[in-house]
Amino acid sequence: MAFILELRITTKQKYISNYITAFCREFNIPCDISMDNGKIICAFDSEHEKLQACLDSLAQRLPASLFLKSSSYSENDEKVEKLPEFDLKYPLNLGLCPSCQKELFDVSSRRYYYPFISCSCCGGNYSFLTEYPYTRENTSFKFLRPCSECEAEMDQVGLRESHSLNSCHSCGVPVRLVNKTTERYANDPGSFRTMFEVAAKAILDDKKLLMKTTFGYRIFYKHTQLNNDSILIMINASKITDHLSLITEEFQALLSIERPILHVTLKNEELKTLSNANTCYVKYPDDGFTILLGAELQKLGVDFIAYEDVDENCDADMLMDYDLNVKSQKDMRFFINKDIQFIAEGERVSFPSHNLIAKNVVSIANEFAGIPQGDMMFFDRMEHFNSVEVMSANVLEGTTEKYHNNQKYYSEDEASFMSVIAEHNLFNKKCVGAYFDEEPSFLYYDGKNVLRIVPPKHFSSENLLQNMAELREGSDRLVNNLKNKIPDIYAQLEALQDRDDVKLFESVAIVLGLDDQSMRGVIKEAMKFVGKGGIQIDTHVKDNRFDHVAFISSIISYQLADVSTPILAYSIFESFGDYFSEIIGELKSKTKATETILCGTHFANQSLFSRMQRNLKVAPPYMSKNYPIGKENAVVGGVYI
Repeated sequence: MAFILELRITTKQKYISNYITAFCREFNIPCDISMDNGKIICAFDSEHEKLQACLDSLAQRLPASLFLKSSSYSENDEKVEKLPEFDLKYPLNLGLCPSCQKELFDVSSRRYYYPFISCSCCGGNYSFLTEYPYTRENTSFKFLRPCSECEAEMDQVGLRESHSLNSCHSCGVPVRLVNKTTERYANDPGSFRTMFEVAAKAILDDKKLLMKTTFGYRIFYKHTQLNNDSILIMINASKITDHLSLITEEFQALLSIERPILHVTLKNEELKTLSNANTCYVKYPDDGFTILLGAELQKLGVDFIAYEDVDENCDADMLMDYDLNVKSQKDMRFFINKDIQFIAEGERVSFPSHNLIAKNVVSIANEFAGIPQGDMMFFDRMEHFNSVEVMSANVLEGTTEKYHNNQKYYSEDEASFMSVIAEHNLFNKKCVGAYFDEEPSFLYYDGKNVLRIVPPKHFSSENLLQNMAELREGSDRLVNNLKNKIPDIYAQLEALQDRDDVKLFESVAIVLGLDDQSMRGVIKEAMKFVGKGGIQIDTHVKDNRFDHVAFISSIISYQLADVSTPILAYSIFESFGDYFSEIIGELKSKTKATETILCGTHFANQSLFSRMQRNLKVAPPYMSKNYPIGKENAVVGGVYI
């Protein structure tokens, strides 16, 4: 007889099934573990005397995950005889699991206050990878010989079985803390604890700490020094909801093993004032360095601080560093709109990835590559791959390097669109949809090829004021009124005309008078609006392209009419939502397409997405599941172009 445990998941990564494998091997319980059709199916030997103990341990120690949705159980007559095996072909960058976090603060543990703590299934293991295959010799840890206890642990069943980066205080690397006058080193529990105490007190004294974590360099500082790039790190779990207004799904996501960045609503009035916003980007401590710093700050009565992902050259008052090479990944930003959840942007957790049907082609986009490996594709950074023999190469346009004699090019929006088709197996179905990352575009898939129906139009700030004045009869008065009534905004737009790297939403933020001159700033301003409906912004198409000049002119006209900035910012996205929905509806009607697709990072925006969700509720759109909805998924779609 077999006890069947089914876990419904929305990821193809193997770390959850690897945890279950570790527990089964620890309790010596035969179990058949498979992943199929969005489920992890575990068939345990139901007659094993330790089954209940194993299941209890699983309930206590299996980490919460963004992608673990529900569970169910049953029984059948299957005979289970073998222990499950790990699938550890490649590492990921994850937060620490409950077992490692417990060990980190256990004074009897060999890894008490050891910031490099990790196991086979958690931690910043990917950061230390240099090439494949994934072995200790192919990581930065190749210079560190494991002690006898760590070596023995790697051969024992449990969470550190076959852990390539296994280490402890005895065999790890020293960490140094440097300021302008002193330098101290830590290589044992006592010295590490002192080091993090000193670092925490320095932050409380308004000092900035540059720390090399297992995820790369971060600069930490007091929340009173918030700026537009700051992310709040909530170090006291019991006080999170005192400062943030969260729905249950957001709270659970913050504490998940993936440790994503979330855009959430503030409750703390001081934070609202300091950030001049009702929302902020937040996360919970993920790696050993950040967790230990947070623990010492919590002892000092601190509930949260701010940080930024930076490089080693960032200016700071103190530096915590060590002599191992680390390659950072862009952190995952996760979007939650009630029951709709997806990855907005970032590399962590999504990459590396062994997924989707293999083709005899290599896909290259930005710093990523996808190569055939067995019957599936393998996606990761190019630097980790050696040469591969394939029939052709599909490469992101703008790439100058020659990778193959048979090389063709694809655009970012086409590849992102194709990524969704591949993930949902929509091949041979007619699909229409939109891509939105700075510039909107509309695409159609006829069952074989992706076609741009409304291509993106590059925004140019050259002669912007003159173009607005000549838009239509009387438009010159609009520009003159702007110059006379809001000269500061006029001067900033005038200065933009001399630059060739201006983005559309930078100019929009300037027109709105925002300090954060980016899409991020406009989104935050829109989240201040608490009404039920906005005003109509001009989002029409001219010559089969989005009309930037009409769009900006429309916003200026409302600004001159003293419409409040939050209403105006919200209305921009509400109007965009109607614009996208209208064009998609027209394309569906003309092409007889049956499926709708949305892709591009800018759809990860509560104001815009809520409008889209309302307009498309009859036929909800498909979006990426395993990968970010934006440009990072281009390497995936590039395989199938």
